[in-house]
Amino acid sequence: MQFASRMNRIETSASAMMSQKAREMKLEGRDVIALSSGQPDFPTPSHIIEAAMQAANRGETKYTTISGSNELKDVVAEKFKRENDLVFGRDEIIIGNGSKQVIYNAFIAGTEAGGEIIMPAPFYVAYMDMIKFAEATPIIIPCTEEDGFKLRPDQLEAAITKKTEWLLLNSPNNPTGAVYNEKELQALADVLAKYPYVKILTDDIYEHILFDNAKFKTIVNVAPELKTRTVIANGVSKSYAMTGWRVGYAAAPAAMVKEMTKLQSLVTSGASSISQAAAMAALTGPQDFIVSRSKSFQERRDLVVSMINQSDGLNCPTPSGAFYVYPSCKGVIGKKTPQGKQIATDHDFVKFLLEYHNVATVHGGAYGVSPYFRISYASSIDELTDACERIQRACEELQ
Repeated sequence: MQFASRMNRIETSASAMMSQKAREMKLEGRDVIALSSGQPDFPTPSHIIEAAMQAANRGETKYTTISGSNELKDVVAEKFKRENDLVFGRDEIIIGNGSKQVIYNAFIAGTEAGGEIIMPAPFYVAYMDMIKFAEATPIIIPCTEEDGFKLRPDQLEAAITKKTEWLLLNSPNNPTGAVYNEKELQALADVLAKYPYVKILTDDIYEHILFDNAKFKTIVNVAPELKTRTVIANGVSKSYAMTGWRVGYAAAPAAMVKEMTKLQSLVTSGASSISQAAAMAALTGPQDFIVSRSKSFQERRDLVVSMINQSDGLNCPTPSGAFYVYPSCKGVIGKKTPQGKQIATDHDFVKFLLEYHNVATVHGGAYGVSPYFRISYASSIDELTDACERIQRACEELQ
């Protein structure tokens, strides 16, 4: 059977592959702790599940409008007004099957073949393959630990060319947990003001998971003039523990939403009607649990950062948001395992952790910056403690 050559441009997500490997090992009877998945371990709140059940019982089981139900669009618009002080009309909002889909829609609809998309690294693993599938060129800008893994304005300006079509921002960031403050966003906006043809896509999916009194701002808050060329992607997966419900949304100029909707009509049509009812309940119902869950994530963050920093050869910065840490494993590169294999890369290190210590993490090369690795701490304190102790023992074994 022959396959299209375009499929050679993309790969399966590294985090998904590692999580799948961990599941397979568990089925074999191995005591694997999977810290590879970006999925909150909290349950979906009961009032959200109840709203979905009620919608199903009312017979709301048919197709909705391709771009999402008007009721949910209105709720999303109210969310942007209430939480972000941004005003959007129905024609400026699209509901998709997860935030991945709306990001993909935007890149496919808004990028010519050969166009350039500026992507600060470390970056979420799926971005790279979306860009390649759009036949665009990713312009990767490595952001250092010394800069807080954040893009500097001089780096942005140096990367912009006549072919640049998009700047992609993600704050709080996956995998580093970095959060851009207002001053940093304004500095980037000042550069973008010189290049009116550059579009912006900001992935705000971790908006509510913040620590140490960090404040969330999206770039349109600090530079309202960018609204006419910005796509703001978000969703209910992370903040509301609704990963399996598959509801994302975006706010964008009406012309962009129209093109994104055209693409969605051919690929999936609208998101699940039941999931849209659940998303409405999430966005309009009680929000206090988000704060308490973020406090829990912060406790887990503090535990993991402390224990990883007690591991020989590892150094773990303290993130300001999301639920990941991105430790450097530079100190173990070049060492040998008890089995005689040299740790030459971060990929070698995470393979060693999985194969000999039953801890699944993701190598930093998948996110564009090595030698680092990503740990998701969206797990219980007991499980995280056990996993970090295993990582400490693994590091002690290396010579």
